[in-house]
Amino acid sequence: MGKSIVFLDIDGTILNTKGEIPKATKEAVRALRDNGHYVAIATGRAPFMFEEIRNELEIDSFVCYNGQYVVFEGEVIHRNPIERQHLLRLYDEASEKEHAMVFMGDTIMKASETDNGFIRDSLASLGFTYPEIDKDYFHHEPIYQALLFCEEEEEAAYSAHHEHVRFIRWHPLSCDVLPGDGSKKIGVMKLLKAANISVQAAYACGDGLNDLEMIAFAGTGIVMGNAVPELKELADIQTAHVDEDGLALGLKKAGLI
Repeated sequence: MGKSIVFLDIDGTILNTKGEIPKATKEAVRALRDNGHYVAIATGRAPFMFEEIRNELEIDSFVCYNGQYVVFEGEVIHRNPIERQHLLRLYDEASEKEHAMVFMGDTIMKASETDNGFIRDSLASLGFTYPEIDKDYFHHEPIYQALLFCEEEEEAAYSAHHEHVRFIRWHPLSCDVLPGDGSKKIGVMKLLKAANISVQAAYACGDGLNDLEMIAFAGTGIVMGNAVPELKELADIQTAHVDEDGLALGLKKAGLI
């Protein structure tokens, strides 16, 4: 393996606010590889939601679903689905409150209802269309992450009595639902073990609430200028905004390129 490993978040880190990969980012990833460093993605997205990005950047190893699904050089090495009983409890409450959900498996995602504005607007912000409806999907397929669609002030009521799952907000209208012990940190640990690279040689780049554990854990945490305040407090290196070539500048500050 390379001298070190660099974990790259996608939204707000690889992708700018227009949903594009800046030229400087493409050149930086190429330079990392040329300098002998190993490059991996660490994202909250599902694997089927960033295949084009992986292909464009020529990255074969990734942590996705916020650590619940890990691939090393094209091979799945870790799966951590949400227990069905916990999903059922959550879905029952969400249904009573008329809050929609999306269930995400290996290759597809399914919605609990049709034509929900929160689902439509949240997924559109990532460039994705409305999923097909199948409210029973989680009964017969492993679900690595779910999406709960509610406003921030409504989230606390769920967190208070669903201790077996975690809620991480990624949009004003939606939050990720993970297993209670799930985080990008766990996925990063699995990939480090597979790659035989120490945590001291791990660099993590991110901007969101779902990056907190990963940034705190990695040997060096590189935090984007557009990051949430909580993440900036953990930064070893703080760089510029993603729209100002922040990722490339951060990697330069770290001496990797």
